[in-house]
Amino acid sequence: MTVLTLISRRLLAALPTLAGVLVITFVITRTLPGDPAAFFAGPAASQEAVGQIREKLGLNRSLPVQFGVYLRDLARGDLGPALTTGQPVRVELAQRLPASLELTACGLGFALLVGVPLGIAAATRPGSWLDHGGRLVSTLGVSLPSFFLGLLLIYVFYYRLGWAPAPLGRLDAFVLPPEPVTHFLLVDALLRGEFATFRAAAAQLALPALTVGLFALAPLTRMTRAAMIEALASDYVRAARAAGLSRARILLVYALHNALLPVVTTLGMVFSYLLGINVLVEKVFAWPGLGSFSFEALLAGDYHSVQGFILTMGGLFVLLNLAVDLLYGLIDPRVARSPG
Repeated sequence: MTVLTLISRRLLAALPTLAGVLVITFVITRTLPGDPAAFFAGPAASQEAVGQIREKLGLNRSLPVQFGVYLRDLARGDLGPALTTGQPVRVELAQRLPASLELTACGLGFALLVGVPLGIAAATRPGSWLDHGGRLVSTLGVSLPSFFLGLLLIYVFYYRLGWAPAPLGRLDAFVLPPEPVTHFLLVDALLRGEFATFRAAAAQLALPALTVGLFALAPLTRMTRAAMIEALASDYVRAARAAGLSRARILLVYALHNALLPVVTTLGMVFSYLLGINVLVEKVFAWPGLGSFSFEALLAGDYHSVQGFILTMGGLFVLLNLAVDLLYGLIDPRVARSPG
């Protein structure tokens, strides 16, 4: 199976799922309590003014008619206006998506750099203090809620020690952002050669990324340990040891390579889950990402913003699953040749 064929099949298979998400999201947002027209008009508005806004937004029409209008606008790339900000939802999503992806990617990168070596070390020394320490870290990462962990990090590193800047967004108010190229602050600062801005953005990102990373560390460490223990007990590893190969070659070339498939599966699941918990992390750190935007839109009953957010998440999940499938093929070519 070629890469292009694999991509086409996965995207076609995802269309029914995205269609189901589209319909369910539309119905659920219309049945939620609250009136977006009343929110948009303000508490002092009269019933007549609220009715005029409802008519302008098309909320006085039947659900089938509203759904048809929504599909028509969606086909033209129009997700509607965001009632909470006044801008088009498409613009809001484009501005906030890089912030959420940067936060998630940095947190996941930290979890990979720590969790995979820790899982390998625990698998090679089962029952040791290192193994028990890895289990303790995993248990704490799963047990502590993400918002509590974020507040704890703020209390220790910002309030008590003063090492971290105030948790007020992606960049300090006294630092000018770099000229946007990719809309990822760290990347844009490096591309523009603005190293002071890079350090300021990295300092703001450290605590929220650590919060996300500690949560992702637990499943990656546990899965790496379990997969490595199974690989180290296999026949091919015993044959490699009998052939006199070095310990490092056996661990990295034979055992780790064959243990990567379940680790990559866990990585994809963790990445998708992190996009969900970012809602709480972004609110704690005043991070201007998709999570905080969707939370405010949900409280205001902003149908267009909530629908745009869920469709964006659905598209990201499809792309994430596609990336995992492609990684499978790179790790084990037999997966790429499989007809399933």
